[in-house]
Amino acid sequence: MKTPFKVLFLLFLTVFSTKSFSQKILEYYEPVKNDSLRVGIGENDFLPFIQKGYTLMFPENKEIKGVLIFLEDSKNDKKNWSSKQMYTQASEKGFAVLSVSTEIPLDFYFSNASMISTHKLIREIFDKYNLPNDNIFFLGASLVGHRAMRYIKFIKEGDFKFQLKIKGIVVCNFTMDFTRKWYQHKRDIKINLIDLWEPKFINYLLETNLEGTPKTNLENYHNFSSYSYSDEKNENIKIYKDYGVRAYIEPAIEYKLTKQLRTLYENNSTDIVGFLAELKIAGNENTELIVLQPEDNTSQKKSTQATWDSINKDELMDWIQKQTEK
Repeated sequence: MKTPFKVLFLLFLTVFSTKSFSQKILEYYEPVKNDSLRVGIGENDFLPFIQKGYTLMFPENKEIKGVLIFLEDSKNDKKNWSSKQMYTQASEKGFAVLSVSTEIPLDFYFSNASMISTHKLIREIFDKYNLPNDNIFFLGASLVGHRAMRYIKFIKEGDFKFQLKIKGIVVCNFTMDFTRKWYQHKRDIKINLIDLWEPKFINYLLETNLEGTPKTNLENYHNFSSYSYSDEKNENIKIYKDYGVRAYIEPAIEYKLTKQLRTLYENNSTDIVGFLAELKIAGNENTELIVLQPEDNTSQKKSTQATWDSINKDELMDWIQKQTEK
């Protein structure tokens, strides 16, 4: 017996409506400042400011068990691109998802002002919406993940009354060792095989904000890095030793060798594996490494964002849920 088209359509509409309206999304962003920041020595090396603000997703008619936090840019083309990918899974498990942006484009959190701005926003959001300060997880790839590490360090070392009760960190294919990163970009510029905007941009910011190069001010580079192979002390490791840490890497060795002539040293995976090793030395047994294989990521362009996009979000949310039970 064939099912009438009208019945199938109504069934589809019911399922779609249940999925769509099980989540409530709130958004607030300030008007963008009509100004720009210098990001290089060229006459056109400026980036316009972006909107400071946040997007908050939480499931309706459910007790909120925890909050997933992404420190994302508010760029219009991909606003909340990473956090949106967790909405469905988080909603099903009773988690809110918060994305917070400063006004600084491609913000590396060099400035205390950026981290204070983020902290104030998070505190206001938790107060305004009565979010539970429990089972807090920071997630993200590229700068989103780096900002999380910087923010956590800044807050733990500062005298702030409001402290998030962080349960875990999801590390995804981002730079931790900025000494290594600086040398990587110097090599990129020397070889001149790829688009050099990013190597020049990042090294300009590093040299400007860290007051020199690793050759002239190594201590500042070590302090700014979550982990550094050249740092014998690696004092920052102790900041993260009490959290559950799940790390995703996608070495893409053949791709990087073929397309960029990069070695294993010019690879974020080097940082993350070293970071996990130091965490274990510090006594953290609650770490996990996931290595993405070529078949896990069908994207032709291997990038930090592509790594995040290809992650199995259902399986990741299961890991987050298990952390709350420990």
